[in-house]
Amino acid sequence: MKMLRKEMALLLTAALLLQLFAAASAQAVSATTATILLYLNESKAYVNKDEVQLDAPATVIDGSTYVPAKFLGDTLGFDVKWDAATNTIAMKPQGYNIVLDSPNKKITINGVETTFAPYAAIVNGKLLVKLTWVADYMGATYTYNDELKRVQITYVKAPPGVAIDAYSNKPVAKFTFGKKEYRIGEPVKYVDLSYSPDAQGIANYEWIGKQEAFFTPGTYSITLIVTDSKGHKSAPFTNYVKVSDKVYLSEFEYPLYMKPVGSTFRSDWSMYYSHFSDLPEVPKTVTEDKSRKLLLSDSPEEIKQQGILYQDEVNGKARLYSDHINGTDSPLSMAVLATNKTDKPVVIKTTNRGEVYPSVYAQLIGNEASVDFLMNMSEETTLTVPPKQTVVYTQLPTMYPRQGVNLFYDIETDGPVDITFAAADKITPDSVLTLPRQSYVGNVRGTFPVSGLRWDIDGAALSKPSRLILGDGKSDPFVDGVDVFRSLAIKNEGNYGVKYDIHISNPKKMVVMIMGRGGGFKGPFKINGDFQLVPWSGVLPAFKEVQLLARTTGDEPSLDIEYTPPAGTGFPADLIFYPLPNVD
Repeated sequence: MKMLRKEMALLLTAALLLQLFAAASAQAVSATTATILLYLNESKAYVNKDEVQLDAPATVIDGSTYVPAKFLGDTLGFDVKWDAATNTIAMKPQGYNIVLDSPNKKITINGVETTFAPYAAIVNGKLLVKLTWVADYMGATYTYNDELKRVQITYVKAPPGVAIDAYSNKPVAKFTFGKKEYRIGEPVKYVDLSYSPDAQGIANYEWIGKQEAFFTPGTYSITLIVTDSKGHKSAPFTNYVKVSDKVYLSEFEYPLYMKPVGSTFRSDWSMYYSHFSDLPEVPKTVTEDKSRKLLLSDSPEEIKQQGILYQDEVNGKARLYSDHINGTDSPLSMAVLATNKTDKPVVIKTTNRGEVYPSVYAQLIGNEASVDFLMNMSEETTLTVPPKQTVVYTQLPTMYPRQGVNLFYDIETDGPVDITFAAADKITPDSVLTLPRQSYVGNVRGTFPVSGLRWDIDGAALSKPSRLILGDGKSDPFVDGVDVFRSLAIKNEGNYGVKYDIHISNPKKMVVMIMGRGGGFKGPFKINGDFQLVPWSGVLPAFKEVQLLARTTGDEPSLDIEYTPPAGTGFPADLIFYPLPNVD
């Protein structure tokens, strides 16, 4: 019985707390507390000093004060209706269904029955409820002035949550701003004050009109709707932010200062063009690494038949690089073989590698093999090639039609060996070496004395926007070499397999960005040892997007960028260095 009484009390409490200000006959009350004054046997009441007319006066029954239910309904904003068919009165605050059945002397609250008296009474055809009982259970304070015959009830207004049922409530959306007014391009601080009355936690935020910053002066409305973990949505909450005509950052400058490293951003090409297209080139000192020669096999890129793709001798340090696609209608295996023509065993030590499983996505192949290679986490391994024998140095998983592979291997030998790149349906040392050499059909194959480039840049040269051009063959010259199959001088167009080490001493406060100019770009960079994938997913479209690679403070002793041109990526591309003057 006690629990049922509490349910009735909580019902009326919720109604008082949540709906008082919606009543047509009631005036607005305090945002935090409200006071009701009731005079016995008088047809008026006061809500925060605003007079309210009652359809029936408050009265005393058996020593307790009762107030008309219609007053509660009108004041609190819920229906109180007589049902002639059932001879009952229904009170329906949101989330509750209360049926008062006076002939049968019972009250039903959301299907649970309790006795009619002493909580309600019918006086002169009007439904009255026991007010002191309600106030007692809702935690309000009340006093009775015998001289004035007045009951005063003071209670705290409930938060704006809405009851769903007796056991749960909708979440409440609420937020404010870090300050009342912002400048053009100044980051707006949104202070989230949303909550769930049932401690369910906020699972989703739906913002309307929210922006990180605004670039036109004015007053902007922002609306928030939140959803709790049970899927209950809040009512919309709207607040307003004012933007003055003072400028903090322009629309172009904003991402340079505020977007996190790794972000891509885009706008009209005219904006980028005016800032980036005619930037001066950064002066650099170039040092070629000739300590390790490069064997490159990329022609024919699309293999039409089984055969030997490229072959040359290695004696000492070398880098093996290959990029091929299975252009046949049958599965093929890609392999690298080593032949020792001497009378002594030769040991091949592998110090780094980059490999990728066969895939039909050319840019993915180049990206993932380059990631592996730049990670430089391969365990060193050794392979002994016996005298006068050929062994399989490595064999990649089967390539099905239209699939391709890309590989890097840094090796060191203690004697001369012939390295053979080959593709066949079955790989055995004897059978592969009898296959025909593949004809040259474009792209690059050959042996190059340079496998690394170091660019040294004085940070003082970066005092204004400037750029480094990658892969254009002019500002970034292609390395010279020889195709031994054709005894022909060639260039490594694209410098595939070449590792770049870009060292910037005492960099300014700036951002470093990349913009593709020759097609979709996809590939990894290491910036002071940390990877930046360009982009993190998909492909960076030429001219339309720029990705932030790094942001410096001006206090770093150096900025080091490691890079190798990924197979399948469009070139040229620009590394853009953009100084960031201090703003306040």
